[in-house]
Amino acid sequence: MGQSFFDEQRDQSLVKAAIVAKYFDAWSRVMIANAARGIRISRLAYIDLFAGPGRYKDGAKSTPLMVLERAIADEALSKLLVPMFNDADPENVASLQSCLDSLPGKERLKNAPLILCSEVGKDAESMFTRARNCPTFSFIDPFGYKGLSRGIIQSVIKNWGCDCVFFFNYSRINAGINNDSVRHHMDALFGSERISRMRAALIDQLPHEREVFVLEELAQALKELGAEYMLPFRFRRPDGSRTSHALVFVTKNPLGYRIMKDIMAGESSTEDQGVPSFEYSPADARCPLLFSLNRPLDTLAGELLSRFSGRTMSMKSIFESHHVGTPFIERNYKAVLGQMEVQGKIVANPPAQSRPMRKGERTFSEKTMVTFPSRAA
Repeated sequence: MGQSFFDEQRDQSLVKAAIVAKYFDAWSRVMIANAARGIRISRLAYIDLFAGPGRYKDGAKSTPLMVLERAIADEALSKLLVPMFNDADPENVASLQSCLDSLPGKERLKNAPLILCSEVGKDAESMFTRARNCPTFSFIDPFGYKGLSRGIIQSVIKNWGCDCVFFFNYSRINAGINNDSVRHHMDALFGSERISRMRAALIDQLPHEREVFVLEELAQALKELGAEYMLPFRFRRPDGSRTSHALVFVTKNPLGYRIMKDIMAGESSTEDQGVPSFEYSPADARCPLLFSLNRPLDTLAGELLSRFSGRTMSMKSIFESHHVGTPFIERNYKAVLGQMEVQGKIVANPPAQSRPMRKGERTFSEKTMVTFPSRAA
């Protein structure tokens, strides 16, 4: 792994750190609530194989500091958290150790952070052994290490409460697909059969087709390893032309998927009709017209009419049954269902006139029942 991640434009680095830290905050709260309800949880592990120097060059905090500050501020979490950090760069490790040594309140942590300097191998495998049989949230660069096998990746996401954010440097992966010197990396990431098929398929593809194809193959490779729900968040080059890298969130829990979807939506640099882009592009502010042409929300009403023809169900059930694998978030469904009610395309109970007003519009709560008309065969 090179230094580019930590040297790159400050706003992109902060978006990455924010996504991981915000999810850790939500994930740890859910796990602590489960423990309070009687589920036996004696440890919560956080594994960061992409830990970095602790602070970016401009002084901004990276993810390890944000995670530990959250644990220090929460008494229950401070007793449960087992934090483990790794970086292949000795200078990053030394800087991180210095940052952790000076972290206020670190003595409140029951388990002192474990810091390793490794290209995975046996040292980092010990992290996964230590986290065995406890809920774990991990941040991993699967292409940045020599020893990260598909077996290790699978172990990260196989158990209850085990969620992961993978960092994919698309530019580096794209360049390495046909590079024999990193063939072992490609086999470890995609599997030898998949990468062989990819090499053949990529021969005649244009750059934009190649990008979509490679990211889709990454998702399918993770699915084969047991990923039930996945969310990608892309970062574009400074000119906004192509993807430079991506975060891919993996979970087995629909609640985790929904939480991360809201977090990534909030960190998106653009929205189209209120539908988040799930990407960050430094060029967005310079090219506002490019992001108002697709009108994605216009398709949602038709999808709902077709999918739920003849059914009566709550707004919450509609959202939970439909949103996985789409860019739509909860407020998009409420907005569209409200429009459909006004247009007479659905019947809502309670009806609009009986629901409270908010910001000049009738609310559409999770409990509002919706009846869709039956469509002729």
